[in-house]
Amino acid sequence: MQSISGSRDVVIVGSGHNGLVAAAYLAAAGKSVLVLERSSVAGGAAVSKRVFPDHDAWLSRYSYLVSLLPDQIVRELGLNFRTLRRRVSSYTPWRDGAGRHRGLLLFPDDLQRSRESMSELPGGAAEWLGYLEFGRLQSELAALVAPSFLQPLQTRQQFLSQLQTADQRLAWDSFVERPLGEAIERYFHSDVVRGLVMTDGKIGVLASPHDENLLQNRCFLYHVCGNGTGEWRVPEGGMRSLTGSLLSRCREAGVEVLTESPAVQIEPGPRWHRVTFLQDGRECGVDAEYVLLNAGPRTAARLLGQSYQPQPADEGSVIKINMLLRRLPRLLDAGVSSQDAFAGTFHVDEGYEQMLQSWKTAVSGEIPNPVPGEIYCHTLTDASILSPQLRAEGYHTLTLFGLDMPWRLFEHDHDARRQVVLQRYLEGLNRLCAEPFEDCLARTAAGELCLEIHTPQDLQSELDLDGGNIFHNQPSWFFVEAGEQAGQRGVETSWSRIYLAGSAAVRGGAISGIPGYHAARCVLGD
Repeated sequence: MQSISGSRDVVIVGSGHNGLVAAAYLAAAGKSVLVLERSSVAGGAAVSKRVFPDHDAWLSRYSYLVSLLPDQIVRELGLNFRTLRRRVSSYTPWRDGAGRHRGLLLFPDDLQRSRESMSELPGGAAEWLGYLEFGRLQSELAALVAPSFLQPLQTRQQFLSQLQTADQRLAWDSFVERPLGEAIERYFHSDVVRGLVMTDGKIGVLASPHDENLLQNRCFLYHVCGNGTGEWRVPEGGMRSLTGSLLSRCREAGVEVLTESPAVQIEPGPRWHRVTFLQDGRECGVDAEYVLLNAGPRTAARLLGQSYQPQPADEGSVIKINMLLRRLPRLLDAGVSSQDAFAGTFHVDEGYEQMLQSWKTAVSGEIPNPVPGEIYCHTLTDASILSPQLRAEGYHTLTLFGLDMPWRLFEHDHDARRQVVLQRYLEGLNRLCAEPFEDCLARTAAGELCLEIHTPQDLQSELDLDGGNIFHNQPSWFFVEAGEQAGQRGVETSWSRIYLAGSAAVRGGAISGIPGYHAARCVLGD
């Protein structure tokens, strides 16, 4: 490995997609850029892997869908990357009065079929009207918020001054000022639809509909405002396509990317910052005019010699299960095909009342039963992540994202509790399938089921996510309260020329590139 020394215009700690976005912009502007990555591969959470080496299937191992990445960033960097629309939005199982298995099937482009499916619910006609009205208000706010993501920060008051219509003011009051549960309970009466909508306020955080800190609202807005539509799309080729495209642009522009080179210390200086890192087990140092931190707050504090105390709402709450299937399972709901049910987001035990109970159970430190979660099938939209042989044989990938699974549940007896959680998710699937779900799973050469599960502790260990939080800390609002922060980029720190370039920034979180973009703008004085 080539020895690194001397100085660079910019050193970026962490090669997650935000760091690579910043590096690509800065190098294109003529800056010398060094990226340090502790892992053996670049990309952070935006990576693909042959999770089950016996099978040629490249799963997006951690992050898996894209909504918040602005089209502007893709266009300006000339990324060879695109996302694909899922033909189904979601499938939510439910039981009718006779105990028969039914399902709510919603489509992004077919309002008639969506309306017909919702009309089968008790009170479904009224639910459909509420669904349209709720969605319209959601769109009103998204249209206001999304264009601001790549602009300097505005205050709450500045946004309020932009509200021109009664609908805009109602949307703001419903989603920003008051607990999300109030709007959900005002527009919907079906437990099924209430639960479906509430999931966007819980993904990755431990929150309930009426939390006074409005954590659920902030999480919800992350999931419904991307590019003004809130649509979550499939990355063609998997997440490695995004990282690969970013790395290509970086290398073309002369960015140096060092893997297996963890940063160990940052010493701020008046003209240069000294960054110490390990390379081949040896300590190396490089001077940088600017340092960008594409890392969580715990790691950033350690590098800068500061103390770090997380807030209660910073606790991660997630289970991630990757699966490879020989075939999709048949469902007990005879009215839907497996190809339709799994083509969108497949909701498991995510009724409104179920999630209220699972939240209460998780807060008390116990594992919920049943366990709420949702499943996504990449290969029904984009089969390119499978080898031709696996495609021909009917294989598919599934990713399960579990809710109400906070760090605290796994602090003791971690491995045993992880196994309990896995078993409960399999039980939930088996309650919906017309055949044993395990029979549909592929197996390794050693005969083991092709399942991979990650707890918050696993995510902290593997990705350095503080507390296993996929947002690095609790999601922020898209605005700031203090007037003195207006006009900033949300990536500034208390040190001159040291900026955040990751999810811990204001407006950070998810696959967005937004903090990386703003960090680059700060360096370039734009």
